[in-house]
Amino acid sequence: MSSKEPDARIRIDKMLIEAGWKLPGWSKDEEINVKTEIDNKSGEADYVLLSSKENHLCTVEAKKTLLSPLVGKEQARGYAKSLNCRFIILSNGLLHYLWDLEQGNPVKIEKFPSQEDLEMKTTFNPPRDEDEDNGIDEDYLALTQFPQFKDSPDFKNEDKRKEFLKKNNLRFLRKYQLDAIKAIQSKIKKGGDRFLLEMATGTGKTTTSAAIIKMFLRLYKVNRVLFLVDRLELETQAKKEINDILSNDFETAIWKENKDDWRRANIVISTVQSFTKNNKYKRIFKPNSFDLVISDEAHRSLGASSRNVFEYFIGFKLGLTATPRDFLKSVNEDDMSMTDPKELERRLMLDTYSIFGCDDGEPTFRYSLLNGVEDGFLINPTVVDVETGLSADIMSKEGLTFKGVDAEGKDVDEQTFFKKDFERKFKSDETNLSFCNAFIQNALRDPYTNEIGKTLVFCVSQKHAVKITTILNELAEKYFPNQYQSDFAIQVTSSVTSPDPQQMTIDFKNNNLNGNSPLNELYKTSKARVCVTVGMMTTGYDCKDLLNICLFRPVFSPTEFIQMKGRGTRLFDFKECWIDQKEIPKTVNSIKSSFKLFDYFKNYQYFEEEFDYDQKLKLPSEGSDGNPPIDPKKVDEVFNKKVDPVQKTEEINIPQVGMRIDRDLYKSFKEEFFKDKQSFNSLKQMIENQNFNDAEEYFKEKYLKKSYSLERLREALGLDVNITIKELLLYTFGYISNLKRKDEILEEEFEKFDDKFKPDESSFNAVKQVFEAYATDKDFRDKVDSGKYAELNVHPSGDYFFKLPEDLRNKIPTYIKENINLERFINA
Repeated sequence: MSSKEPDARIRIDKMLIEAGWKLPGWSKDEEINVKTEIDNKSGEADYVLLSSKENHLCTVEAKKTLLSPLVGKEQARGYAKSLNCRFIILSNGLLHYLWDLEQGNPVKIEKFPSQEDLEMKTTFNPPRDEDEDNGIDEDYLALTQFPQFKDSPDFKNEDKRKEFLKKNNLRFLRKYQLDAIKAIQSKIKKGGDRFLLEMATGTGKTTTSAAIIKMFLRLYKVNRVLFLVDRLELETQAKKEINDILSNDFETAIWKENKDDWRRANIVISTVQSFTKNNKYKRIFKPNSFDLVISDEAHRSLGASSRNVFEYFIGFKLGLTATPRDFLKSVNEDDMSMTDPKELERRLMLDTYSIFGCDDGEPTFRYSLLNGVEDGFLINPTVVDVETGLSADIMSKEGLTFKGVDAEGKDVDEQTFFKKDFERKFKSDETNLSFCNAFIQNALRDPYTNEIGKTLVFCVSQKHAVKITTILNELAEKYFPNQYQSDFAIQVTSSVTSPDPQQMTIDFKNNNLNGNSPLNELYKTSKARVCVTVGMMTTGYDCKDLLNICLFRPVFSPTEFIQMKGRGTRLFDFKECWIDQKEIPKTVNSIKSSFKLFDYFKNYQYFEEEFDYDQKLKLPSEGSDGNPPIDPKKVDEVFNKKVDPVQKTEEINIPQVGMRIDRDLYKSFKEEFFKDKQSFNSLKQMIENQNFNDAEEYFKEKYLKKSYSLERLREALGLDVNITIKELLLYTFGYISNLKRKDEILEEEFEKFDDKFKPDESSFNAVKQVFEAYATDKDFRDKVDSGKYAELNVHPSGDYFFKLPEDLRNKIPTYIKENINLERFINA
């Protein structure tokens, strides 16, 4: 064992034991299934893991903490081949990779696989060079929908062909969709089993997915596909779209609606949340239950706990995302704290590319908004940049966090750093009236009825949505009297119980929300012109005739901004709305060539200032499209209030995370740290030599006793757990990419506990609540340790403790004391 590796080896030993491996000197059982420092013709393997039949199964290559595990890749390959091992684990104790020599490249992992996991992976041996008999062409899906469509007289008749294709809803693949499929096939032939498609909103990811699913089910020994979405309403939508295409050949089912007979389906659709609740996925499914797992909007559905679902299943993995990694260049990595939502987004995006084997930032296939516009499949917005006076404050680093929806996909009132201050501003009718007035004066209009074009408005919260809906309807009654009867703007959020908000989104898409426009009975467009929402219609909502998108809120997530903007990028010909084609006016331009993005908080400027493919306009003083502007004086008559923009001089409450000067402490420390070359080089040499004790003492004398404290640096990083000097140094020098927060640590440790003890689903919630309370609440821990159970009756977590199975009352404390450093949570 190298003297440089002891720290890594201790961590690796622990992770092997946690995965159920029995090491020499560690296992009380005589049945050892791990050999250490095995000589072979290629050298000495650090560890060799044995199968249940005592064959060599996997080698583990340990590198010292400060080296990338991947530097040992070729050395480990030689050991593995010499020892006839299919699998390799590469680890430095902090980062870990699993490499299946028969399935492509090393993949980053959070925990080591068990013996059962690896043995089950050996059953995954798909063919690699298969091709469809007649190839995969543009009619690949149409042939599934209607195998003999080419023989139909209506298809052969060019005059009737267009109506025939529309009537039968036949799908044809575009060139870029075929290119995506070819890119996946190429990677499969090279041994790859993970793929990431980066395709702009509106380019048909579900259609492309349907073709990919058909290909995998036919060619690559895939028996069942799991299609994961992150919102409840997207389950139904995905099922409908996939069924429309593949129902003649394959069975599709939503898991929560078919819990007893999901096995009959070839394609199973579920939200990630349905699987993570009480860790159902480990209790119901086997790792080989699905041979292909598709993650829609991959980085949104691959958080800490949901990633465990994704990695649990053996087989091919496909991620879909509309968010280009290029958006990271708009994020200043050195100017963010760990509490910054943009930093969390950045980490998720980076992790997503890594998970799918794209560490270099290049997806398996990319088709951007720019590509779509150039090819004539998508359109760009005209950005109406509305100055409000709030923009600079709200979009600053201290800004708000908007979650938009809860775990079940329902709209929620967002929790924000500035929540009270922000809501106080938005309780001002003057502010909201100015927003609505700017929209109505400048909105694009329907080309045939001249009504305000169909619009989505994204608000701060459900309360804000109520206010905006009310104002819009009052304005509509004033300027379009007796035309809408309060149907002009409709609130579409989860708090609306009747009618069903999901059905409302469908009706709006189908142009019959609250009926049809009364202006022309031969032209079908929705009577409701505006849907006011929070987050329900941000993803997966395909309403092609939208003409306006309004952001009445700041947006901090690149993905969310792209999704919101993407609702308007689809092409549309308004001739499709005519019931009688003979009545269509000849003089009207019916093609949707742009849409307006009303931006009140400089979201566009923040996310796209480095891009030049959108047209950006300041808010015009006159109405658009030749329509006369609405006189603000008339608006005053409605509200009897002066219409003023939001004042720039309003005072700002200090947010809970503190003043910016406090949160910039780490930045100033880092600048000083790297400027002092002598101290920098001394510390770096100590760390590279693994002299962490000396490094810690030097750091204390040089920095902690003079200008800084470990606690203040922790707070500056936005961490809610204590950190050691060693962790801080490793992070500052870049040897570890992030420092884990409390919820990440607890989630990771609870997953290990759950793997080991597998509590019943009936007691799962109580077990998890007690686990977290015992780890983080000293008062709770003291009462449990001292056996003063009666005092738990008045403790918030006491009820959960009494619901525990008797055997777990001792197992939880024992596990936590043996595996978690409780000092991390004290006074943090």
